[in-house]
Amino acid sequence: MENPLLTPSPLPFGAPRFDAIRAEHWLPAFRTAIAEARAEADRIAGNPETPTFANTVEALEFAGDALERVSGLFFNLLEAESDDGMQRIAEEVSPLLTEYEMYVSLNETLFARVKAVYDARAGIDLAPDQRKLLEDSYKDFVRSGALLDPEDKETFAALQEELDLLELRFGKNALDATNAFTLHLTEEADLDGLPQYVRDAAAQAAREKGLDGWVFDLTRPSYVPFLQFSTRSDLRERLWRAYNARAFGEPFDNRAVCVRIASLRARIARLLGYPTWADYALEDRMAKDVPAVRKLLDSLMAPSLPAAREEVGRLLAYAREHGYRETQMQPWDFSWWSERYRQEHFAFSEEELKPYFRLEDCIAAVFGLATRLYGLRFLPRTDLPVYHPDVKVYDVQDADGRHLALFYADFFPRPGKRGGAWMTNFRELSTPGGVERRPLVSIVTNFSKPSPGTPSLLTHDELTTFLHEFGHALHGMLAEGRYPSLTGTNVARDFVELPSQLMENWAFEPEFLRPFARHWQTGEPIPDALVERLVAARNFQAAYFQVRQLRFGLLDLAWHTLRDGIPDPAGDEVARLEREALAGCATLPDIPGSCISTAFSHIFSGGYSAGYYSYKWAEVLEADAFSRFREEGIFNTRTAASFRENVLSKGGSEDAAVLYRRFRGHDPDPQELLKKLEII
Repeated sequence: MENPLLTPSPLPFGAPRFDAIRAEHWLPAFRTAIAEARAEADRIAGNPETPTFANTVEALEFAGDALERVSGLFFNLLEAESDDGMQRIAEEVSPLLTEYEMYVSLNETLFARVKAVYDARAGIDLAPDQRKLLEDSYKDFVRSGALLDPEDKETFAALQEELDLLELRFGKNALDATNAFTLHLTEEADLDGLPQYVRDAAAQAAREKGLDGWVFDLTRPSYVPFLQFSTRSDLRERLWRAYNARAFGEPFDNRAVCVRIASLRARIARLLGYPTWADYALEDRMAKDVPAVRKLLDSLMAPSLPAAREEVGRLLAYAREHGYRETQMQPWDFSWWSERYRQEHFAFSEEELKPYFRLEDCIAAVFGLATRLYGLRFLPRTDLPVYHPDVKVYDVQDADGRHLALFYADFFPRPGKRGGAWMTNFRELSTPGGVERRPLVSIVTNFSKPSPGTPSLLTHDELTTFLHEFGHALHGMLAEGRYPSLTGTNVARDFVELPSQLMENWAFEPEFLRPFARHWQTGEPIPDALVERLVAARNFQAAYFQVRQLRFGLLDLAWHTLRDGIPDPAGDEVARLEREALAGCATLPDIPGSCISTAFSHIFSGGYSAGYYSYKWAEVLEADAFSRFREEGIFNTRTAASFRENVLSKGGSEDAAVLYRRFRGHDPDPQELLKKLEII
C-alpha cells in the first residue's frame, strides 16, 4: 500500500495530500523517515573527504528531508485535529525522535567534522547566512551535549527522552481537562444577560452533543463572553473555577508532570554547565541572560502594579455603587463589571461591535492590509485538499505574481483542537539542491462558529488575535533565504513576536476599520462615533492586563530558575511555588483550588519555557517600531518595504538586535510601551 507521507506530494506547490493520509500511515512513515535520516547522517559522518562547510554543515542542514515532512504534518495535526489515536502515536513516536536527535547531536564523528569547520572559520570565505549557520550548528551540538563525556551523554539522552514524553503528556492532560467540563443549562432564565450570538452558539454546541438547551465550555469563544455578559455570578463562578483548575487534580492531573518537567530541565541545564534552565534557554535569545529579563519585568512592573491596583479599586468602587456586596473584586466578577463600566464610560460594548466584524469581511480586510503594505495577493485554492472541512487554503503571490506560500486558515473550535490561537508551518522555506521550495504556512484560531441564521461574527479582541497570528504568518510567507533553520519565524524566541504584535496596532486604526466594518444585516458602515469610542477605550485597564502578563512571566522564571526542582507535589507544592512567585503583585484575590501552572501550556509544552517574558519584550519592540509607521504613515509602502526587507524576510540569518536597529535606527526603549499604554 502506498504511503502518501513517504513520497513528495505531486500536488501544486507540494501541497500536503491530506485527503490520502490515514492513521495507519504515521508510524511506518516515521520509522522509514528516521532510518533514512540516520543513513544520511552516517554518510556525512563517514565522508572520507576533508570536512568543509558544504559537505558537512550545509549537508546536515538539508539532511532528513522526509522526516521533516512527516513531522511537520503530524505534530501540527496533533494540535489542530487530534484524537486518542493521534495521542497514542505521539507517545510512541516521541522516544523514536528523541533517540534519533540524540544519535545526531551526540555523534562524536559528526561533531568532530562540524568542529573542524568551526575551528577553521576565520580562514573560510562565507556569506553572512553561511557564517550564522556554521555558528548555530556548532552551538546546537554543544548545547545538545556534544562536549559531555560518554556517561553524561547517556544520562542526557535519557533525561531528554523522558522530558519529551512528559511535555506530550502535559499537553494531552490540559486538552482533556478542557474538553471534560461543560456547563449544561436548560432554563432560559439562566441565560440572563447573554447576547443572542452567545446563546445561539451555546444552543449549537448542545445540539452537537445531542442535548437540549445550551452548553458552555472552557474554550475561549464560550468561556470569555459568558464571564463578560452573564448576570449570574454563581454560574460565572462555577465556570471560572473550572477553567482555573484545569488539570489541577484527577483525572487529568498535571501537578506531578509540572514538577518532573521542571526537575528534568534543571538537571539537563546543570549537566550542560548552566546554573538553571533559564540560563540555558536565554543564551541564544535577545535578552541573553536572567538579569536582563528580570530588569525588563521589574521596569514594567514598578509603574504598572500601582496603576493596575488603582484600576481594580476604581472598578470595585463602581460595582459597590451599583449594589455589589463583596469587599474585594472577585475574579469571576471582574469581566462582568468591567464590561458594564466600559459600556457606561465609553458608551460601547463588545456586543455592539460584534455585528460589524463578520469573519469573511475581516479576512478580506486583513488580506487587503497585506496587499496595501506589501503588494500580496491571496487566491483561494479549492482544488487542494485540507485536513478538515473548515480549513481554507490560499495561494499567496507577490506583487509581480511570484508564488510565495500556501496559506491554510483554520478558524473554528472543535473537539481535538487545542484552545487558543497560533501560527505554524507545515513546511519551512528551504533550497535543497539549490531549488527553492516555498513554505506552507497555517494559522489556527478558535473563533465563534456560524450558527443557523447568523454568520461567524468576531469580537474586536478576536479581530486583534487574527491580526496577531497573521503577523506571524507574514513572517513565514515573506521569508527569503537558503537555509530552513534561518528563515521565517526561526528567530530568537524574544524576537518572534515583533511582527505579530506590530500587526495588532491596525485593529485600532480608524483608517483600517472604517472601510470594511459593516453591519452584517443592514450593510451600514460602523459609525464614526463607535470607532472613536473603541480607540478611546483601547487602554482601558491596560495596566491590569500588563500586570497579568508580567505575572505569567514571573511564574515562568520561577519554574525555570529552580536549581534542584521542588519536592513531590504532595502537600500542594505546585500551588505553593505559584504563591511565592507571585507574592506582592496580586491585583485580585487568590482563590484556593485555582492554579495557573497545570494548564500553562506555553511554558510546559509549547516552546516558551523561560521565554514567556518575550511577549512583553516584543511589545517594547513593536511600540517603538510602530512609532515609525505613525511618523511616516500607517499605510506607507516605503516603511512597510523597510520592515519587510530588514525584519520579515531576514528570519534568523542575522542577529535580531542588528536587524531591529537596521529598521528603526536605534535600540528600543521600554518607556515607549509605558507611554503607549498611558501608564506613564
